[in-house]
Amino acid sequence: MSAALALEGVSLALGGRPILDGVTLTVLHGELLGVLGPSGCGKTTLLRVVLGLLAPNAGQVVLDGALASAAGRVILPPERRGLGVVFQDLALWPHLTVAGNLEFGLAARGIPRSERSERVAAMLERVGLSGFGPRRPGELSGGERQRVAIARALVVEPRAVLFDEPLANLDPVRKADLLAVFRALLRDRKTPAVYVTHDLREVAGLADRLAVLEGGRIVQEGAQGELRAAPATPFVRAIFEGEGVS
Repeated sequence: MSAALALEGVSLALGGRPILDGVTLTVLHGELLGVLGPSGCGKTTLLRVVLGLLAPNAGQVVLDGALASAAGRVILPPERRGLGVVFQDLALWPHLTVAGNLEFGLAARGIPRSERSERVAAMLERVGLSGFGPRRPGELSGGERQRVAIARALVVEPRAVLFDEPLANLDPVRKADLLAVFRALLRDRKTPAVYVTHDLREVAGLADRLAVLEGGRIVQEGAQGELRAAPATPFVRAIFEGEGVS
């Protein structure tokens, strides 16, 4: 199976401080890769490199076989990468309605107005928000805003979706509910995804494979059972012993 997304030997330093060190990862079509690591290990920076917001100092980013970034260069700008993203703070536009938030990306891609309306209505129904189009983000609960964020990321039919700890501020019940929504949408559409988090519980039932990022390096990668049975570092062992990461 071909790769939807690949990082090959990606390294990056910011302000003279190494953040990523030789990161190599592959995400296949239809696959969800969970990236686990503590705060400050480089998870968000990794996503910014994939998005094209930062150029790696070394290595390259490849999207569907096309070179997107190479050492010191962003070859394919963010708006041409066809990626969806769900941020930790959601980054919904407060001045736009729910429908307006979803339509923005479709309009930027030149989708006709009539088709935009149909796709927005269908996606809102899919995430359980039928009739919420005229509302604004400030009128919604935290869980409803999360649903809008995932709907906005997927309505444009991206080549892949990136999740940056999107459920960090929710209680366990809402997390479980939204993880079920994520799982159903991604599986149904066979959309490849990268989900970064510090919480194994968020990706335990979601990810096909896990990669553990520690100190800017991938210290272990594989199926969840493989990492649990033979942890490569004390840090990986701690994740599966319930000590968690912070």
